[in-house]
Amino acid sequence: MSFPKSVFLFFLLLVPLFSWAQRPATPAARPANNGKNPPVELLGTDQFVGGEFNGVKIRKLLGNVRFKQGTTLLFCDSAYQYMERNTVDAFSNVRIVQNDTVTITGEKGFYDGNARTARMTGNVVMRDPRMTLTTSLLDYDLTRNLAYYSTGGHLQDPENTLDSQFGYYNTESKVFSFRRNVHVVTKSNEIRSDTLQYNTLSKVVYFFGPTRIIDKLNRTLYAENGTYNTLTKVADFQKNAKIETPDYLLGGDKLVYDENTSYGIATGHVSMTSKKDNLVIRGDVGRYWRALGKAKVYGSPVMRNISGKDTLYVAGDTLISVEGKPAPPPPPKPKPGIRFQTTAPLPPTQKQLNASVLYVYPRAKIYRSDLQGACDSLTYDRQDSVIYLNKNPILWQEQNQLTSDSMEIRLRNGKIDQMRLYANAFSIAEDTLLNYNQVKGRNMVAYFADSKLKKITVLGNAESLYFALDGDTALTGMNKAVGASMALRFTEGKKAPKVTYYTNPDASFIPPHELKDEDRKLKGFQWRATERPTRQQVLGRQFGRPAKPKVKPKTKSKKTKTAPKARPVAPSRKVPVATGKPTSR
Repeated sequence: MSFPKSVFLFFLLLVPLFSWAQRPATPAARPANNGKNPPVELLGTDQFVGGEFNGVKIRKLLGNVRFKQGTTLLFCDSAYQYMERNTVDAFSNVRIVQNDTVTITGEKGFYDGNARTARMTGNVVMRDPRMTLTTSLLDYDLTRNLAYYSTGGHLQDPENTLDSQFGYYNTESKVFSFRRNVHVVTKSNEIRSDTLQYNTLSKVVYFFGPTRIIDKLNRTLYAENGTYNTLTKVADFQKNAKIETPDYLLGGDKLVYDENTSYGIATGHVSMTSKKDNLVIRGDVGRYWRALGKAKVYGSPVMRNISGKDTLYVAGDTLISVEGKPAPPPPPKPKPGIRFQTTAPLPPTQKQLNASVLYVYPRAKIYRSDLQGACDSLTYDRQDSVIYLNKNPILWQEQNQLTSDSMEIRLRNGKIDQMRLYANAFSIAEDTLLNYNQVKGRNMVAYFADSKLKKITVLGNAESLYFALDGDTALTGMNKAVGASMALRFTEGKKAPKVTYYTNPDASFIPPHELKDEDRKLKGFQWRATERPTRQQVLGRQFGRPAKPKVKPKTKSKKTKTAPKARPVAPSRKVPVATGKPTSR
């Protein structure tokens, strides 16, 4: 056979091979499976070239490339298919579709048919009927239906947007998990957290670290564990929860807050703080109505109000705080003179409710270093610095006990300025000899300077009874006076006050030997020192100091018997040794 003829026969044999390499792929051309997942099936392409490169079987596919594995479809402009590895490198306009619901697009992709995983890079977009996710790199586990990114991602759904550094998305449960710099924006607020989950079906956010929900009015919900429903706008916080406004803070171990009704309830170590007047209320349960500016705390609640060096504590079964609107201008000052109302103050009107007010009831108690008291209920007008005590109030100020049907405590610059006693007013003070100095009348005003009692004015049925002492050890007699009105002025260093009568009084001095037991007390006298609230009784467990842990006594170790120590021997005088040198004595 001649050489040209043999060459012709060689090319004739190669024609079928070249024709096979140029035609579109068919389902019959399947790569090796190796007994793992089904092979990645080439559905078609415009052109491919097959062969071995460095001992690896590979297909180079160009134009309109389409693959399939089970319910997963892969599309791209060009690809390398590794037959034995059952993998595909895809380039340009890469698109993966799973179950006709999840679509992932990108500039470049890698698909592992055995591991059933895919990696997409470059302007990656993942879509399903409920959301769209964009990122620069996305890994997708088709077996576990789990997509995850670590280079920052942006989630968009019809209701919210979400950004984070790391993210995981379960395409079956439709739950996203996000970490690091998580930022959620809803129609009414934004959420910032470090770790949270988001259910794209229920639109519920689950957070597992410090989280803040900030609304458009700069109100903040904070917690370290809980849920937030972006549709119903109900937050359920489970750890260190707080509602914070520019003027107000309500917190507790647990907090449920409904933005639609502006209502929240906190339980466990509840703390309510009014920032503008340094007021804190603690209790077991707290309820908050944001639209009304109203909070209610119960379960052994205690209020603390710090003013300068003095701290006022108020306790009761229930405390209600109302944050009011700016108060109207004060009424014109009355003409000189003292005017008294003969009945207890009426309940606050709607106009009065516009002020910042605290209501405490029942079994209200007061404690301050210079003032203690108790009554059935009290009202603390924080704007005017007036405390109204109702239903049989009783106050103790140093050695003075004050009682009446109702009272007012007027504060100025955080210090006691006046006490006004309405109806059946009675003042009692115990002296060093256990005698009781007494003043009573229809109404009474006690004036203070630097928290010291300086003057008492009594109007209506005034009576006084004061014991005169020689020093602090001897009784010289008792002064007794009755009149329509009187004023008692107290001077520091003097035991008895200076009494001034506004009308003709009936006064008398009784020497000690003529004093009878019935003369020593005015009608209605009751010394109730045992009812005086202590600091611990008022502060309770809310502000009380924690008990110091008991220190276990050190167990004495058994000492082993040792031989008795020898008595020290008196040092003997040393005699210098002759050395041939002179010695000094």
